[in-house]
Amino acid sequence: MTSVRENRIHAGLVSALGLTQIIGYGTLYYSFSILAPGMAKDLGVSIEQVFGIFSASLFVGGLSAPIIGKQMDRIGAAAVLTVGSGLSALTLLLCAWSPTILVFALGIVLLEVSSGMVQYQAAFATLVESDPKTAPRSITYLTLIGGFASTIFWPISAALMGYLSWREIYLIFALLNLVVCMPLHLWIMRKRKSADAEGIKQAREHVVGAIPPERRRGAMVVVSAAFAILGFTLASILAHMVPMLGTLGLGTAAVVIGSLFGPAQVLSRLINMIFGTRLSPPILAVISAGLMVVGITILGITGNSLAGAVAFAICLGLGSGINSIAQGSLPLYLFGSDGYGAVTGKMAAVRLATGAAAPFVFATAMAHFGIGLSLFAISALGVVGISAFVSVALSTKRELIPAE
Repeated sequence: MTSVRENRIHAGLVSALGLTQIIGYGTLYYSFSILAPGMAKDLGVSIEQVFGIFSASLFVGGLSAPIIGKQMDRIGAAAVLTVGSGLSALTLLLCAWSPTILVFALGIVLLEVSSGMVQYQAAFATLVESDPKTAPRSITYLTLIGGFASTIFWPISAALMGYLSWREIYLIFALLNLVVCMPLHLWIMRKRKSADAEGIKQAREHVVGAIPPERRRGAMVVVSAAFAILGFTLASILAHMVPMLGTLGLGTAAVVIGSLFGPAQVLSRLINMIFGTRLSPPILAVISAGLMVVGITILGITGNSLAGAVAFAICLGLGSGINSIAQGSLPLYLFGSDGYGAVTGKMAAVRLATGAAAPFVFATAMAHFGIGLSLFAISALGVVGISAFVSVALSTKRELIPAE
């Protein structure tokens, strides 16, 4: 009877987190590239300046990630999620109200800090806290649901822009975070405390990492660098994906093609859920990086080809979908469940700080060197990330071979 109740609680936890991740990523991240032109026009600045502010916010978000991670270990990830939802709503309101570019910039920076409190980093930590042993599987389920964020919010944001200003859209997004996400996160926090009080999850086993303590520092550097490089690559593309496809000459099809990214993410996670149990997290990381690089290269080669653009969106989505799983499962696999929040916080700091300049750098590169050359440069950078993940996979394979 207890087992059935545990399963129901866990299914409810994953479902609730899945919904809040869709809203969190959709309102705080994916909508930005759609709304940015309207922001620039309204505020009287260039689109490059708007993305420059966005890049600065990513950098500050990276600096805040270790602090957020430590707070997850100290007060619980669900509590951080709850506070983050309220802060997300407030910062969206601040952005919507902003009378000057300076207030707008402050709002976007604070928005990125709140993003770190409500997106995958905190959600993964909540699942690890709930049950470290089943967390990798739960992370796959969660990312399966969360993969619909871009598919839902890119078209919604584009459609709303036909009727509302970006400020009015941000007001709606603030309401979603306040009346949907915050109550769900509060429910998760209370359920967690209730389960502990009733002794439902007393026998949580810790996960021991595959990397021995004396080698963790070096492994942390390599893994953090690999995620940072791929994060830079992905952030460069996602921040400009729909406008870039439109500039290539795909017109109104750009939004439809961009929307394929979400289902491709979901498909990769579904395939991994069914067939990927035999693949270790390091191998998943290698596969994800390879798919993203292949997708970007295809777009660089095919240009305004509809088939090429579709293949690009699908490959990028497949790679991104697996990469999200790897971001949660690889640190757990390598370093264990103790201090998981702090570990992922440090890794997120490197990834976000490195990728902070990605939207601005890629926008500048496209303006000066063209889309094709910029895509090939990003693809070459991704190859470096693949090499780093391969070295981690080979290293863990050696560690797991028993000494004779």
